[in-house]
Amino acid sequence: MAEKDIDGFFTTARVAAREEAVELPGGDYRDFLLDHDDPKLTEVRGLSYDEFTEDRYQAPFLQELLAYWRSLYDEPFVGITSDGVVREGLYELSEMVDVDPEPLRAAERLLKTLSDAERAAVGHPVTANEWRAWSNPEFVVHRVGLRLEDLPAEKIDAVMDLVKASLSPEGYERVTEAMALNGFLGELVDLPKVMNEHSYWFSLFGAPGLEAPWGWQLFGHHVAVNFVSVGGRHIIAPVFLGAEPALSEDHPPLFGDREQIALQLAGSFTPGQHAKAVVFESVLDPKMPEGRLHPADERHVAGAFRDNRVVPYEGIPVAEFTQEQRDLLRQVVADFLLLLNERQRALTLAEYDAHLEDTWFSWYGATDGSQPFYLRIQSPVILAELDHHAGVWLTNRLPARFHVHTTLRHPNGNDYGRALITRWGGQR
Repeated sequence: MAEKDIDGFFTTARVAAREEAVELPGGDYRDFLLDHDDPKLTEVRGLSYDEFTEDRYQAPFLQELLAYWRSLYDEPFVGITSDGVVREGLYELSEMVDVDPEPLRAAERLLKTLSDAERAAVGHPVTANEWRAWSNPEFVVHRVGLRLEDLPAEKIDAVMDLVKASLSPEGYERVTEAMALNGFLGELVDLPKVMNEHSYWFSLFGAPGLEAPWGWQLFGHHVAVNFVSVGGRHIIAPVFLGAEPALSEDHPPLFGDREQIALQLAGSFTPGQHAKAVVFESVLDPKMPEGRLHPADERHVAGAFRDNRVVPYEGIPVAEFTQEQRDLLRQVVADFLLLLNERQRALTLAEYDAHLEDTWFSWYGATDGSQPFYLRIQSPVILAELDHHAGVWLTNRLPARFHVHTTLRHPNGNDYGRALITRWGGQR
């Protein structure tokens, strides 16, 4: 089937079944840069992010997508499940004596820098539906909170100080690197008003305190981080991190280590394990059922607005892994949880360990690194994905490792810390 443009930014090639393998392209991302005078760029060059959004909203495909996303957003929150039924009793509050005061202090400093109008715009109740308004495109879907690029430098610094105080050092580095890569992309295509390192929305939820539930949200192109603190326990989910290109001349690939460990794991499979784990031989396998691929999400099942999706387990049960394979998989999971500080990461990994016998791993594509791939790790308490995408601002029509999306969820109702917030309310 000949590929067709969907709306100028997407083509059917990214979701069209192919009998032949989807090989990784040679060269690097610069071989796929749009010409500076390409109409795709010149027609929007100089527009503000609001003007760019208005222009994008004219596309019929996007209008349909926005209407669908709105219908999902309007649903009452349930949580991602494997069968449509939320499993209870999976998330417990931990007794923690050494509650970290730094996020609270940073939040208080931020609030002092804001005007009354800004405090009103940035703040929401801790269970507000605005948590679920995040999205990852470069155009605006929901205007929630404050837009960083509209703030003076000292207020941006105060926001980022709170983000830094809430995350691990290495997690903060990864988030800010993704933000910087967004700015790098804006420079590559000369659209700095649309994509820059501060083209993100920020909100606070609840009243910051040491124990009572509160949190913050940062989201925009290729970055969405939801941080919640409940009784001293930190939850950072949903998380969406990605990049196009996923590297620059000054920095290694954003998820390079994660990809290499995952490939080492997939390459270790016995023929029997391979037959179960590799659900599809290609990221565009014609055996995929209708609707499995989406022009915006491609293979992702847990992206923006998919808070209530039913995602059946697929692939291979981790119970069938060797200890060495389990150790490799745990390294991948730990990298997905990198944003949590060391103590909090250990608590969340302990929850993952407790459900190891009910954890599944699936893979799409070749396992030798010769093709783009998709992976999913799924258990009652974690759903994590990594997917290689086709170009949006680069010209590669087929998925490649230049464009990477990752998601992290806590199924069965603990996205946005909701299950723990409910438990907190029940104990008070």
